[in-house]
Amino acid sequence: MRQVLADCSASISELKKNPTALLNEADGSAIAILNHNKPAAYLVPAETYEFLMEMLDDYELAKIVESRRGDLSEAVEVDIDDL
Repeated sequence: MRQVLADCSASISELKKNPTALLNEADGSAIAILNHNKPAAYLVPAETYEFLMEMLDDYELAKIVESRRGDLSEAVEVDIDDL
């Protein structure tokens, strides 16, 4: 059985019946949507999703920075006063 990674869970049927009540009950937390008692999806607040997307972008940029930092042969020296 797959692990449920949310404190709140609901069936797809519950979600269809009254999604607004379900969101209010979760009070901003993620909701695991279950199908036959297995997670089929996670419903997260828009703010949480936006935060996760920003963190993912930052992570990808950090990987690019680290890869470029390793190859200093193409580095260009810049004086901050010239900027």
